[in-house]
Amino acid sequence: MVEASKDAASRHHLACAGAVANAGAAYSSKIIKAGALLADTKTLLAYWDTVASAQENLDRLHRENVLGKASRSRVEDILAIFRQRYLAEESVTRALARLVRRDFPAAALDRILYFHAARTDRLLYDIVTEVLLPRRARGVLDIGVAEVQRVLATWAKEGKTIGVWSEDTTLRVAQGVLSALRDFGVLQGTVNKRIAPTYLPVEAFAYVAFYLKQHQPSGAKLMERTDWKLFFLPPEGVEWFLVEAQQRRLLEYHAAGSVTRLTFPAKSLEEYANVLAESTH
Repeated sequence: MVEASKDAASRHHLACAGAVANAGAAYSSKIIKAGALLADTKTLLAYWDTVASAQENLDRLHRENVLGKASRSRVEDILAIFRQRYLAEESVTRALARLVRRDFPAAALDRILYFHAARTDRLLYDIVTEVLLPRRARGVLDIGVAEVQRVLATWAKEGKTIGVWSEDTTLRVAQGVLSALRDFGVLQGTVNKRIAPTYLPVEAFAYVAFYLKQHQPSGAKLMERTDWKLFFLPPEGVEWFLVEAQQRRLLEYHAAGSVTRLTFPAKSLEEYANVLAESTH
């Protein structure tokens, strides 16, 4: 029992420490092969067996080729990205599978998938928070491949990338990042990209708030988390959504001076996924 508890604690520590974006993490070029993968991700979650282990699920999904891909290597690429984005924390996997099975609205689910994808890929995270956010603040909404490529080239010269990136690699990564962010709804446009108007369904906001509350118990500090920058939300914007979510009875939020109280009608992320799904039907 003691060893089991230690193992569980170790897994929890690794999930919290490794699943989220790490300030010292190097940038990967995996986005070239990945993209948003929204349709494939939802298919995998729809077939996910919450009783079996992650590896058992991945082996079965690969064997049965539920994605219907002709290329075995392509399936392996997708499963590797899926593992990175959504399997580091069992509670996240189970919650997402529950949302898919309960026909959670696509607009809200896509924002949640984007949130987890960005938190597990430092490159996506930093392009949004360090490149797009400052441009948006200046009123510059257009963003092209050349601008992103220049940023990537600088980061590569600073030794922030995994391996040495050639000019061709920075170009392909820039294209991949912009395409993924377009599919996730952060950008819009096919050839010429623009930062899309902020759109965050209150159900998606509530899910993110619950998830972050598990990692940051303080309600006041939660409002200042840098993760909200993924949605271009300042603290006052977060507070507005908290009030809106409370009106929808998705949570309880009270602020009096420096004291902030934030509670949810569920104890686990999976339970809360049920609450959110029920609220949309």
